[in-house]
Amino acid sequence: MDKFFEEAVSQARKSFEEGGIPIGSVIVYKGEILGKGHNKRIQQGSVVLHGEMDALENAGRQTAEVYRHSVLYTTLSPCPMCTGAILLYGIPKVVIGENKTFLGSEDLLRSQGVEVVVLDNPECINLMNSFIELHPDIWYEDIGEQD
Repeated sequence: MDKFFEEAVSQARKSFEEGGIPIGSVIVYKGEILGKGHNKRIQQGSVVLHGEMDALENAGRQTAEVYRHSVLYTTLSPCPMCTGAILLYGIPKVVIGENKTFLGSEDLLRSQGVEVVVLDNPECINLMNSFIELHPDIWYEDIGEQD
């Protein structure tokens, strides 16, 4: 497993252990981690601290040039909010752990020229399925009921 993706998975595990939604993310620039984070909706009562947003926040202010040469790793397909941030900052590549439990805005990313790689990682799928089974009310609070 790629070391950067492994760190994103580690962040997802951390969130799960804290009682939060197991989604982790890492932003990498020139082979170095700029920022890493995990979903903190539950832990901090936040409406915006998804894994990707937490990683961006922890990366701090960066120039557009840095973002345009970065890769974002995330354990779950990015929602519309996180997709918007990826597009806003011009991040050219997103590596996604899985999109079976939730299919985010991958088509929008692709339509804007972002390279999207989906790994179908079993651990990511299992973490999300475990969380959804244990806490369906929390999961659907954010994304709404699924058909």
